[in-house]
Amino acid sequence: MNLNQVTIPVADIERAINFYEKLGLKLIVRELPHYARFECPEGEATFSLHRVDEKQKQSNIWVYFEVQNLDSYVQRLLKKGIEFEELPNDKTWLWRESRLKDPDNNQIIIYFAGNNRKNPPWRINLPGLPPK
Repeated sequence: MNLNQVTIPVADIERAINFYEKLGLKLIVRELPHYARFECPEGEATFSLHRVDEKQKQSNIWVYFEVQNLDSYVQRLLKKGIEFEELPNDKTWLWRESRLKDPDNNQIIIYFAGNNRKNPPWRINLPGLPPK
């Protein structure tokens, strides 16, 4: 099994398209006013938006985008006017993260974990799978 796509709710598709294009995603489907889909700059996953009737006051959605050069990437986004809640910093779970909200209050984490994303020191070894 492979994760193909994640879809999140937004109240204004065009506003959300503008935001996610600034983050670096490539728009591949534009079905206004109800839907949009993006390709990520790396990998095969896609990310999409579907319209809901109103902006969420609070969202329980957290979306993680990994980038190799986190600090310089965040600096480029700051120059584009993207506002961050948290600038890049090292976490106890061995990731370097920055956090922001999209226009619909969905939590976006732009981070770098490298090998620790799938192979942290506390990874469990499952029967039938090769050890870490």
